[in-house]
Amino acid sequence: MSSHHLAELNVGTLKFPLEDPRMIDFTANLAPINALAERSPGYVWRLVDDSAVSATSLRPLGADVIINLSVWTDVESLRNYVFRSDHLDYLRRRTDWFERPRPGEPSTVLWWLPVGQLPTVDDAVRRLALLRQYGSTPEAFSFREIHPPAAAEVITNRP
Repeated sequence: MSSHHLAELNVGTLKFPLEDPRMIDFTANLAPINALAERSPGYVWRLVDDSAVSATSLRPLGADVIINLSVWTDVESLRNYVFRSDHLDYLRRRTDWFERPRPGEPSTVLWWLPVGQLPTVDDAVRRLALLRQYGSTPEAFSFREIHPPAAAEVITNRP
């Protein structure tokens, strides 16, 4: 059993307000897609707002930016949910609802945290900023360059 879990933050800049009719396919499927995540092997936790459905009301990066913050047992579990489940259909449609990220400005960041610890929104936003500023490091990385949990442990435990 691993001593670490994988945290994930992804952000999206909305093209339209969530109440706009052009967002109906997105908003109507939030609950089913989040339920799919919760049933997926390796799922541990996800951030929800007072609605208990999603975190769409939490806007730490601006009024038009929504976030998703979750924890998984390992990279493969998250990868399977994101790229090998019904979630992929919605991922393919993301440009219907969200602006394209600017070049060099990733919208997803991954990092390891000790089992039993949950990420905070502030820490997640900080890690996204690290990835955007420095590229992939053990503290903040992407699916393209996964760092092992041991590398994160070295950084966490340094004096």
